[in-house]
Amino acid sequence: MGLGNPGPEYEGTRHNAGFLTVMRLAEEANATFWKDECGAKTARGKLAGKDVLFAMPQSFMNTSGGPVSKLLSRYDVKPDELIVIHDELDIPPGTIRVKFGGGHAGHNGLRSICDKLGTRDWYRVRIGIGRPPGRMPVADYVLKRPRGEEEELFEEACALGAEAVPYLMEHGLERTQGKFN
Repeated sequence: MGLGNPGPEYEGTRHNAGFLTVMRLAEEANATFWKDECGAKTARGKLAGKDVLFAMPQSFMNTSGGPVSKLLSRYDVKPDELIVIHDELDIPPGTIRVKFGGGHAGHNGLRSICDKLGTRDWYRVRIGIGRPPGRMPVADYVLKRPRGEEEELFEEACALGAEAVPYLMEHGLERTQGKFN
């Protein structure tokens, strides 16, 4: 599950790190047919030898929990089988962190998922975007496209995220954290 905001005005923004990473993963899995279901764009493919549903909620970041909950219910997926990919302010650009469970740290997409699922126990691939410079409001920062060197770091982090997901599926959390965190 990649988090982001739908629409061309949000393409390539920091807040769409989850969308960008899921699209990379789907491409690797040759999942090219995207359909609308449960308030999300979904595609099916194989990753790490397993059938995978790639999804991008289309309800905007702050209400991602609704589509996530509906998809888990439709496909009989337990929260602890879910991998959510999202942007993370508290991680430096160009890096990622993988974890299981935890809070939402003020991230409204994660807050929505926690509320709708009634649990915080699911996997997260956190794409580092760093903090805004100076006094720039967080909302302005996450909804902007990175430029220059920062854009390269953003692309690098999304690529790392796409590498970490199948590794997590094959090798488990501890080994994945050892390799990527």
